[in-house]
Amino acid sequence: MLNTQTSIQTESGVTAASFITGVYSWMTLALLVTGITAFVTAATPSVIETIFSSRIIFWSILIAELGLVWYISSRILTLSNGIATLLFLLYSCLNGLTLSVILLIYTSSSVALTFFVTAGTFGVMSVAGYFTKKDLSNFGSLMIMGLIGIIFASLANFFMKSETLSYIITYIGVMVFVGLTAYDTQKIKNMANELESDQVHKASILGALTLYLDFINLFLFLLRLLGGRK
Repeated sequence: MLNTQTSIQTESGVTAASFITGVYSWMTLALLVTGITAFVTAATPSVIETIFSSRIIFWSILIAELGLVWYISSRILTLSNGIATLLFLLYSCLNGLTLSVILLIYTSSSVALTFFVTAGTFGVMSVAGYFTKKDLSNFGSLMIMGLIGIIFASLANFFMKSETLSYIITYIGVMVFVGLTAYDTQKIKNMANELESDQVHKASILGALTLYLDFINLFLFLLRLLGGRK
């Protein structure tokens, strides 16, 4: 049964409200690191050339990102607080390197507009997920199935190069990550009820990583719709 009384303290002394605040603080910091890294990278031609002129370097960064997400998610309980934090910030930095290309492709005004639209949408769905009394587990499972479908459709379209399918994937992607934002927020809020005192920091990092990925992916899908190319 969903616990809707978010002010009740757990045995670790953590309330759902204070826990989710910590999660959002780490997520915000990661977004800042990503944004600053992307801006500095895009403004440094030598770095851009180094990253994107070599497939080995570019794919190494992407593989490192995927590896970090997997490692943090699967090994979070075995990591120290310091290592978990360092790996999370390292991931956000590497993500900034690869995302820097959007600042070269899209106009600054459209990137800024898309960011604010993403932030507003993300905020509304987070609030909805946090305060709803309905259990979103089944809804979340549907969104995860949609995400798997997007991955396979994107792989297929890599070879088909269909503009129509690309738009369909984009619109579905927006809906999926809007839904996942609400689901993941509720899931993270409920985590507070099960935490021991020594797990709070690492759980905050894991929750921040989850919401960070929702935000970034929602931003990228919206940018395909709202972004104006240079």
